[in-house]
Amino acid sequence: MEIRTLGGLAVRVGAEELSLGTPKQRTVLAVLALHAGQLVTVDRMVDELWPDDPPRSAVPNVRTYAANLRRAFEVAGPDAPQVVRESGGYRLLADKDSIDVIRLLADCAEATSLARAGRQEPAVALLTRAVDAWRGPLLAGLPLGPTLRARREAVEQERCAAIELLAELHIDAGRPELAVRVLRTQAPAEPVRERAAALLMRALLRTGEVAGAIAVYQATRQALAEQFAVAPGDELERLHRAAVAARRRSSRGADHSRPAGRPPVEPGHTGPTVNWLPRAVPDFVGREDVLTRLLNDTARDSPNASLVRVIDGMPGCGKTTLAVHLATRLAPVYPDAQLFIDLRGHGDAPPLDPSAVLLTLLRQLGVAAGRVPSGRNARIELWRRELSRRRTVIVLDNAASSEQVMPLLPTGPGTVVLVTARRRLFAAGAGVPESLSVLTPEEAVELLAVTAGPGRVGAEPEAALEVVRRCGHLPLAIRLAGARLAHRTSWRVADLAQQLASGRGALDQIVVEHRTVAEAFSTSYTPLGKRMRHAFRMLALYPGDAFSLPMAAALADLPLDEAARTVDELVDRHLLEEVGSGRYRLHDLMRQYASELSRRLDRPQDRWEAGDRLLDLCLRATSTIAIRLEPALAEVRLAPDPPPRPELLDALGPLDVEWLERERANLTALVAFAESTGHDGWAWRLARALWRFCYMRSYFDDIVSTHRQGLAAAERSGDWAAAAAMKNFLASAYVRTSDYRTARDLLQSAIEMFRSVDDGGAVLRCRTNLSVIHWLCGDLAEAVRLGEELVREERRNRPWQLRFVLPNLGLALTVLGRYEEALRAHRMHLYQARLQGDQFHLLNALAHIGMVKVRLGRHAQAVRLLRASLMLRDRTGHRFGEPEVRADLGAALRGLGRLDEARQQHEIAVELATDNGERHVEGAALNELGLTLAAQGETDQAVRVHRRALELATRVAHPYEQGRALAALAGHLAVSEPAEARRLGQRALAIFDRMGVPEREEMRRRLAETAP
Repeated sequence: MEIRTLGGLAVRVGAEELSLGTPKQRTVLAVLALHAGQLVTVDRMVDELWPDDPPRSAVPNVRTYAANLRRAFEVAGPDAPQVVRESGGYRLLADKDSIDVIRLLADCAEATSLARAGRQEPAVALLTRAVDAWRGPLLAGLPLGPTLRARREAVEQERCAAIELLAELHIDAGRPELAVRVLRTQAPAEPVRERAAALLMRALLRTGEVAGAIAVYQATRQALAEQFAVAPGDELERLHRAAVAARRRSSRGADHSRPAGRPPVEPGHTGPTVNWLPRAVPDFVGREDVLTRLLNDTARDSPNASLVRVIDGMPGCGKTTLAVHLATRLAPVYPDAQLFIDLRGHGDAPPLDPSAVLLTLLRQLGVAAGRVPSGRNARIELWRRELSRRRTVIVLDNAASSEQVMPLLPTGPGTVVLVTARRRLFAAGAGVPESLSVLTPEEAVELLAVTAGPGRVGAEPEAALEVVRRCGHLPLAIRLAGARLAHRTSWRVADLAQQLASGRGALDQIVVEHRTVAEAFSTSYTPLGKRMRHAFRMLALYPGDAFSLPMAAALADLPLDEAARTVDELVDRHLLEEVGSGRYRLHDLMRQYASELSRRLDRPQDRWEAGDRLLDLCLRATSTIAIRLEPALAEVRLAPDPPPRPELLDALGPLDVEWLERERANLTALVAFAESTGHDGWAWRLARALWRFCYMRSYFDDIVSTHRQGLAAAERSGDWAAAAAMKNFLASAYVRTSDYRTARDLLQSAIEMFRSVDDGGAVLRCRTNLSVIHWLCGDLAEAVRLGEELVREERRNRPWQLRFVLPNLGLALTVLGRYEEALRAHRMHLYQARLQGDQFHLLNALAHIGMVKVRLGRHAQAVRLLRASLMLRDRTGHRFGEPEVRADLGAALRGLGRLDEARQQHEIAVELATDNGERHVEGAALNELGLTLAAQGETDQAVRVHRRALELATRVAHPYEQGRALAALAGHLAVSEPAEARRLGQRALAIFDRMGVPEREEMRRRLAETAP
């Protein structure tokens, strides 16, 4: 097993590389891997994922990412790492030697110790192995927060130090040529790192490359002046003086043999330096990972071959800017010539023929026109011969195809070729292509600042973030926006942000010298075939983030194999991004471009049918899983039979709870899409299919949003049964988030609507849910009366529906202290769940029986039942009710005297309830935690916890937990503050009396004993 963090993040178990999920989920793994064996708190991971403005769902999202990783590793087998959940956070259990960066840093530290002890050769061997194994920057391609960014910088400094130590050891051992090879990239990549520059100059001087040493000095001096306004240090100055003296000696020795009138030729040069590069942007921003990787490649350049690298990406992502910047930085190391040519791979004019390109490049080298032969093969031969005499860097910009590029590539050493293209190319020996993505938000704001002025952008940071977001973090769009802002001195950044928020945003609004982002996109779109252009436009209808191949096939109405070819071609042309294995997305501006084309070119009916096909596929997949989670849903005909494209349903892969977890955000977006585009039946049906999953995972915000949209769609279409169902299930989310009044209003309205359509079973479910609100609001008598009435009715009419009625009746009976009756209700619930094969009701019945056992003092039995319920939750993925189960488990453990375990369970319960937004459950868990703290002798802390419980229960109007908190506080304060304790006790007694719960007798006895 190996966890790779250098050059990207990957986990390999045996021969298999594991799928690590979304970028944020990968970031969670990165944090855990870099702190292997240590507890990483949830708060720390939230700060890393959302350093500026974490969403309300941040903590549950972190828990979801960690749970997904844990399950993925469990499936991978015993050799995979383990993600262990502990109080407050997570710990990754893995051999530290299996994590590349930890292993390599340990090797570097050991090598440093060996070198200090005088054991140079073992140190060289260890450093060589470490440097060669360094695949690239730490966590390349991942969005990093403050901790990981700092760690990346620290690791990069360690890498630089290792390279410098290795080079120094090579020089001391008389191997300067090896030191040069190691350092070739270090000096250009870190031009202000004087130690690396000094070592490279020493090595170059010892190998006779005097001109190279002088070039290194000049590049370092310029970088120090530009970045820090300082001069080079003493060592660099001394080495520079030595290099100049060596050059003079070489020049004097060559004067006697040099033909008259010709300038002296410095070592390493075969003629005067030529530079045909465009002017590099002085404000280059970002791309440090790519730059470092490419510069590292040049350092490892084979002595027998040239280096060729392809940089591809979508229009406007900065390919040419990066290539020119990189070529400029490489110029000191490749000083003989820097060449550039636009191959016209995209645009109105046809691509340049390789023969014409060779003529231009040879002329750039200074070859006389009369010496350039007319035949292509002869030109190739002359081109390669000329390059063999020089150290040259070449930029082949805007390539159309591999066939256009291959004749231009050198065969000998000493040349770096950088090829940019909008589509993926295959060039033999070119290595892994660098596919550019958009900038990070920080890089994008920095680019806006250098384009529009740092003062203006720095004064409005929020507006600047909005501008770059509207520009899709695309460099071309940001530069155009910045240029527009720079030429309008009266504008604020907020003015530009507001303008981009309206209309067509950055796509066509930003025009500088008739240049727009849309024009850049059109040169990639226009060459596509008719069917591919149509597919591209249809994909823009997808409302979520990333889609799968079957979803693309549904939207474009293509057979699966043709859809795969189409998607691959769009990815190769960078009109579409592949964001994971089999997952694709359109960049925001590209989506806007495709949408505008579709609205202009496609019939409304075509767009409608595309959305209909997508919704049909996603609803069928969701309902397949939902029926397994909620068997009663099979009675609701969510989609007509048979499915129109069964092969697409099969191609979606395993349809399980984890599929729903991965697609959750996309499916909720599809509900909104269905409602907004008039696909009314799909809107409420998809919301209904998602309900059980969202409820069991505590995604209550998703229930509210999807069911409100489903309700609007059902009412608009006049489907009153569907509208009533939406109100019923919408009420469930409001109950769990303690908005009882809204939930009660929704349920009462739903009952009337179901009665109007004569749906007795639905009326039963709504009345059952209404009984929950009665007991949460403290009206236990009404909750029991209604529950018993419903049980009688269902025994006569629908006995299979009893599992919906019994648990709520049992809960109310438990709070009233009618434990034997409660046990009968919960045992009957368990029996019904087993008859129906309903796992959700089975695990709930076990938990409820355990809860009653706790109240009866049968703590050992309760522990077994509650742990069984938790195990079943882990097995099925049902997270609903877990905080309550853990709170009851803690109470049982407290009853057995296992106080540390009890406290841990209570703390987890509080944390889960807080994460889920279940305030009434949080209040109950806090009260249990307070009792355990008091049992441990931590009375002051217990008082603080009960005060929190009281404040929370009061805020959500949950009288039972208010009374429990007041009673506990009265007991804790009885000695230190007897008057206050009595006042609190009287308040608790008033609540308990009103509810009729057994705690009133104990409270009345305590008050009598302390009567003044």
